Amino acid sequence: MLEGVNVALGVSGSIAAVKVVELAHELRRQGASVRGVMTESARGIVHPWAVEFATDNDVVTEITGRVEHVELCGRDGWADVLLIAPATANTVGKIAGAVDDTPVTTCATTALGADVPVVIAPAMHEPMYDHPGVLDAIDRVASWDVDFVDPRIEEGKAKIATEAAIVTATARATAEQSLAGRHVVVTSGATAEAIDPVRILTNRASGKTGRAVARACHVRGADVTLVHPDGDVHYADAVTVESAAEMRDAVLDSVDADTDAVVSAAAISDYTVDRADEKLRSGEERTLELRPTPKLLDDVREAHPDLPIVGFKAETSGDDAEMTEAARGILDRVGLAFVVANDASVMGDDETRTLFVDGDDAVEFSGTKTELGGAIADRIATVVSESDPDSASASDSDADSDSAPAPE
Repeated sequence: MLEGVNVALGVSGSIAAVKVVELAHELRRQGASVRGVMTESARGIVHPWAVEFATDNDVVTEITGRVEHVELCGRDGWADVLLIAPATANTVGKIAGAVDDTPVTTCATTALGADVPVVIAPAMHEPMYDHPGVLDAIDRVASWDVDFVDPRIEEGKAKIATEAAIVTATARATAEQSLAGRHVVVTSGATAEAIDPVRILTNRASGKTGRAVARACHVRGADVTLVHPDGDVHYADAVTVESAAEMRDAVLDSVDADTDAVVSAAAISDYTVDRADEKLRSGEERTLELRPTPKLLDDVREAHPDLPIVGFKAETSGDDAEMTEAARGILDRVGLAFVVANDASVMGDDETRTLFVDGDDAVEFSGTKTELGGAIADRIATVVSESDPDSASASDSDADSDSAPAPE
């Protein structure tokens, strides 16, 4: 997610600084190179040696004749993004006022002047976060296109956001915004059909791929609606559902005239049953009458004939030719943009192997599900751009202007 990205990690004097070692590790796990910058107050909470160990780089603890702030965050500096995590009320206020009396605030002023992206993850006690001056400072800094990662309000504290949320915000700040202004609806996870108040029919899908697609679309600038059974996420507007019928209704409600694409990654139940009002007694032979569920893709296509839709097809044969044939069947029947076909044996795993089936092509992909999410998001950006006449007109206009003679 952050392959090749250089992150200058500013650490200020919140107790949340104790989390910076793991945050630095997670940034590096996602492919980033990290260099730490610390205030004096932060050094009283976590030792610079710990940050040096976590980043595998020297830590800036003061501005010297090397002009470290310019070296890191100047126009030709090392950093692709300045991430300040945690950011205290004091630090945010100083950034808002262009006060440069710590290495972190000096890097912030330099980055903002050099148009280097800045991401800030505040952490403080809740009354401080609610102070009108702090809120004004946050609004002022945010108006300069600085991305704030909202804290978690718990136990009277505005606790620093999760590592996953901070990493996602950092990735979004540095990624090409190929889906900016787009609305993408993604389904994910396994639906479940109630047999009685305690038993369900479901499947082995984990939802990892759908969540990875939603996150990757968000990183590329999209507004994402995620319809799934797992609750809130930090990268999308989540709609929680359980059954196939609930998922179908939620998707149809979420898709409107401004929706640019639907990705149906969920493993939706093919069958449902009539739910018993009370728990069925155990120890008895019982026959369940299974009824087919409505096909979500068909219903979305009927309601939105021109909408780009991405489908998924899981098979158990392990044969690429059979997977491709099954994928082409749904591709042609529903008129999909492309289909992601895979063997069902990867359900629940972090690694996957798929085939992108599009027309006569079947392109193999192997890697993590996070990487697969990125590959799908990139394909969606291409499909949406090609299907949008306004984008095509804009491209034609750009081409015309490029070929036109320059004014004298």
